[in-house]
Amino acid sequence: MTTPRIAVSVGDPAGIGPDVVLAAARRAWPAELVVIADIDMLRERAALLGSGVELVDYDPAARDDPIHVDTGRLRVLHEPLAAAVTPGIGDSRNAGGVLAALRRGVEGCQADEFGALVTAPVNKAMIADSGFPFRGHTEFLAELTNTRQVVMLLAANQLRVALATTHLPLSQVPAAVCEAPLVDILHVLDADLKNKFRIATPRISVLGLNPHAGEGGHLGHEEQAVIAPAIEMARAEGIAVSGPWPADTAFNAAQASQTDAYLAMYHDQGLPVLKHASFGAAVNVTLGLPIIRTSVDHGTAYDIAGTGTADPSSLFAAIELAISLSDQSPLHPAAS
Repeated sequence: MTTPRIAVSVGDPAGIGPDVVLAAARRAWPAELVVIADIDMLRERAALLGSGVELVDYDPAARDDPIHVDTGRLRVLHEPLAAAVTPGIGDSRNAGGVLAALRRGVEGCQADEFGALVTAPVNKAMIADSGFPFRGHTEFLAELTNTRQVVMLLAANQLRVALATTHLPLSQVPAAVCEAPLVDILHVLDADLKNKFRIATPRISVLGLNPHAGEGGHLGHEEQAVIAPAIEMARAEGIAVSGPWPADTAFNAAQASQTDAYLAMYHDQGLPVLKHASFGAAVNVTLGLPIIRTSVDHGTAYDIAGTGTADPSSLFAAIELAISLSDQSPLHPAAS
């Protein structure tokens, strides 16, 4: 079997992305890691951190080069930045380079040059300040791949939480929770739990929007008017879905043992539970894309960039999952 080749973007160069990516050289991976970044910026960060990592130019033809099993070295696909980088200080002049790295990673995945794309964190405000309308990795990758419906899912071991809405102000969430999109999201979630995570019959628990899942209509109408009908439609189409469940009790041990993935209605409904249980070990996976994309569960952390204190655990988990999803070996041959 061919060794997977995994692309890794460093995200915002002023954040901890370069730090944790350089840390990946500490381990021998069962894959070829190709870092997409400005190689001069990486050399400067490696020198600042005293990491001693050897950075070598990526050669697409060197498929059999055993560099991927060595520690202390990383292959770099050079994507230049427009301005010098100071750790901890974002610079919108480098937004173009950040986005170009993502485009190159996606193009490589679509051409089967890479088996997956792993992304380190970006600063959405920094990119928006450059004049580019950027809401996040998830939405940008959907645009690049012409994907109509994508789903953000965070995974940590057997706990998986998907989102019906992603980076929206809370005031806009109720209007965004609609029956037809929810059915589409459930189809994407069901399909990729089968195709990417290889769960034979995924069991999906859908959370309500309001406290106590609306308390029979006394605390909100979205459950009765929108969420329950979407669940019934998806169930009629063969998806093993249940709910809507009250979010404050849905993650109890009994319910979790009967659930392969939760669908939360908004970002801060489901993710605090997952991150409390496994911060630093969770992985962000974009479902629905024609490529495999995983990411870290944290932000740019400007305050510790270049200090050597960044924890690379989430990036390591994202790389591990990307390798597992790309090699097509069974992860979960039956529902867990």
